[in-house]
Amino acid sequence: MLTAFAAVVALTVTVGGCSESDEKTEVEKPIVVGSTLSLTGAFAATAQLHKIAGEEFVARLNAGGGLLGRKVQWKVLDDQSDPARTGRLYEQLIKQEKVDLLMGPYATPNIMAAMAVAERHEWVLPQHTAVLAPMLTYGCQFPAWSIGATPNSFIPNQLFDAVASLPTPPKRIAVLTNESGSAAFVSDGLGKDKSGTLSIAKERGLKVVVDVHYPPTTTDWAPIAAQLRDADPDLIIDNGLGVDLVNIMKAMKKLKYQPKRMFSLFPAPGPLLALGEQAEGVLSISMFEPNKPTLDQLPPEAAEITAEFTARAKAAELPYTVFESQAAASWNAWEILADGVGMANSTDQGKICSALHDDGADTTFSGHLTFRAKDHNFWSTTQMLKQIQNGEWVTVWPPDRAAARLE
Repeated sequence: MLTAFAAVVALTVTVGGCSESDEKTEVEKPIVVGSTLSLTGAFAATAQLHKIAGEEFVARLNAGGGLLGRKVQWKVLDDQSDPARTGRLYEQLIKQEKVDLLMGPYATPNIMAAMAVAERHEWVLPQHTAVLAPMLTYGCQFPAWSIGATPNSFIPNQLFDAVASLPTPPKRIAVLTNESGSAAFVSDGLGKDKSGTLSIAKERGLKVVVDVHYPPTTTDWAPIAAQLRDADPDLIIDNGLGVDLVNIMKAMKKLKYQPKRMFSLFPAPGPLLALGEQAEGVLSISMFEPNKPTLDQLPPEAAEITAEFTARAKAAELPYTVFESQAAASWNAWEILADGVGMANSTDQGKICSALHDDGADTTFSGHLTFRAKDHNFWSTTQMLKQIQNGEWVTVWPPDRAAARLE
């Protein structure tokens, strides 16, 4: 099966009922994809990964002939990490800039704002990273990262299944929760579904010895570190974001406390690795890691894509240059868009949406995706767990897709 990128490159344009000059003008006119990214503000560090991945994809696409025989131009506006601004800019892209296609922004709050605009105008919106399936009900939004229809229960169940396989499974756990809507759902449930880490732990007979919800603005981590030291759980679960666990671990180190085992939901992967020996064994979720056993099972272009991304990230002087979950989600989103246009043989929004519902999309890093309306287009998850082993992130669960054994 061709990947989406390879399939799109193979397309040729078919234009009927036009004069030769009209046909030439249309072919010469680029297809413009409009989006915002958080080039500044709180989300900027991660949004840069999506910018680099998108630029690489568009460059490769154009080198192979573009879309429908036309070059592709990506118009990116800075949403400044502000959902309100994001909504206004997507209105601008559609009504004033008159772009041909949309690509979603980074970060769930911004994606929700963009989605409201796309739904109002009935435009297709591929989006990288919003996984709150029950809340994303617009029929023409297409997720590039899926944790299934019930991510709030899938993540803790996957984690608990993994650690239950250890020679000495944890019995006493600590659950730390960033109150941001991008993380709290994994602890507390999502909408009417109250299943989450806290409830599922109790169902599995695990004792929750620490339960702390902290605001995203937390700067003093010492009280949390002291609670963890005093309780000394078998497993610390931080359903947090970015450098939350890094800050907690630094605070624990000042107390000379090293926990037995730790999990971080959506961490900044580079800063955790920078902690060295202190972070050995930390677990997290992953959609993709460029481990050699994984790359060996993918099409040859996967290794080329990941290597080029790293080169581009180094040139941009990013602190972490590995093509992993964020970049893979971004690549998926672009392949979904390209596949939709290719199958529809058009930039017509309704035709693209229908084509994706009918035939799904082929992706390099997640395989064939099937978009089911009953699951709000969230496809069967390929979510894995990764672990820091010998100073590197490697996938460790489930065993049949892992690059290394869980330690």
